[in-house]
Amino acid sequence: MGVADEYRTPGQLIDALLTERGWTKRVLAIVLGVDEAVVTRMVNDKRAIDAPMAIQLSEVFGVPAERFLDLQAALDLAVARFKLVPDPGRANRAALFGDLPIGDMIKRGWLPNAAMAHPRSVEDALIKFFRVRSVEEIEVLPHAAKKTNVAAPVTPGQLAWLYRVRQMAIDLPSPRYSEIALHNALKKLRALLISPDGVRKVPRIMMECGVRYVVVESLPSAKIDGVCFWLNDLYPVIGMSLRFDRIDNFWFILRHEIEHVLREHGKSAVMLDAEMEGAKAGTGDGIPEDERIANEAAANFCIPRAKLDNFIARKSPTFSERDIRGFAATNQIHLSEPRRFSQNQQCSRQSGMAYASREHPSRYSRWSIPLTVGRE
Repeated sequence: MGVADEYRTPGQLIDALLTERGWTKRVLAIVLGVDEAVVTRMVNDKRAIDAPMAIQLSEVFGVPAERFLDLQAALDLAVARFKLVPDPGRANRAALFGDLPIGDMIKRGWLPNAAMAHPRSVEDALIKFFRVRSVEEIEVLPHAAKKTNVAAPVTPGQLAWLYRVRQMAIDLPSPRYSEIALHNALKKLRALLISPDGVRKVPRIMMECGVRYVVVESLPSAKIDGVCFWLNDLYPVIGMSLRFDRIDNFWFILRHEIEHVLREHGKSAVMLDAEMEGAKAGTGDGIPEDERIANEAAANFCIPRAKLDNFIARKSPTFSERDIRGFAATNQIHLSEPRRFSQNQQCSRQSGMAYASREHPSRYSRWSIPLTVGRE
């Protein structure tokens, strides 16, 4: 082991090198062309060794410049750790501001009196939003207790959206939930499919069944479509994001969540539905049983599978606008863009209203219209 490997600070190393050569500090000062006081401060670790000085010392002693710089960096870090007061909240702020879409939550009014320029105000608003006593209890933090039982893994953004839905649902008035009323409401809802204006009647129909219905726009990257959970055994909640802003998707997600309510899904664990398109909106392998059942109910809500498959068999491989409009009218559904049906030949059967079955994945495209409905 050489002299350069035995010491913990650059001052200790320089002093040892001087002793090894029998030099005084004045000699080294003359060699370096600096004042003797500079050398004294370096030996006493009162003057930091910068890159130029490290190169000069390397030329004098034959020790790599990196060795002096490494010792200086280690010394600086040790001194900083000794002086700096530990702040456990720093890691919490990193998780909260890094993982939660704080800016969007502030813009939407979810965090009143919060400003990004004042982190403390944001933390106070988050405490109120998540209904906890301290920042450390906010469950998006890795070490915090998980108070929300969700059936599938969720991101911090999705959890924030879920909390907002819950906040709004708590404040909504509604009678006690009636399973019979919700079953009967399916006929009323089915009759609304003929016109896009029918979606405006959905909140009242849901309320009359005792279902608290909430629409909250999804947060960026959350990709949430809907949710079903229960405030208690008497009050189920359906939340929707209207992420795709399409009439076909609206009815599919609504019917999907209604099926969860009818089967009392979401009582033990929140049923959070994200990225409900493609295979995740189907009934194939890999789809959880609860979701498969809800997907099947939603797909058959607008047009039963048998009717859709029959239409495919009769009209494939080409579909005229006249046939499409006739099919829509016969089944009492609204159709605003019939040409897509024949022009775009690739889609999956997300809903009976707009999609082909799995057996015919390339024969249909979506029937969709812009959707306008009251939002948060």
